[in-house]
Amino acid sequence: MGNLFSLITGRTIGQADGLHKGAGSEAHLKATALVQICQEDMNRLGIKEGDIVRIRSNAGQVEAPALKGDLPTGILFIPMGPTANELVETDTLGTGMPPFKGLRVEVERI
Repeated sequence: MGNLFSLITGRTIGQADGLHKGAGSEAHLKATALVQICQEDMNRLGIKEGDIVRIRSNAGQVEAPALKGDLPTGILFIPMGPTANELVETDTLGTGMPPFKGLRVEVERI
């Protein structure tokens, strides 16, 4: 894999607001179908805000618009929801909780 990153997922105000309107609501899907990347990494990969990127993990892949995020280099953030779920491994290693933080992913502009 080239262009490796660590993916973290988590809650956002938009994600939570959309979730209250329904997990399948347009508001929730819109709030969770994005990836935040720091400006330095965007520049290095030739990504502009709004460009669609492909993110791959061992569990799957998704395509989502890139947004500039206030993150350290090498870190991606996707709000918890359907997009992030496609990338999360189902093996909980006996903990009962999937690994939502620190997933190794590959990113490319498409």
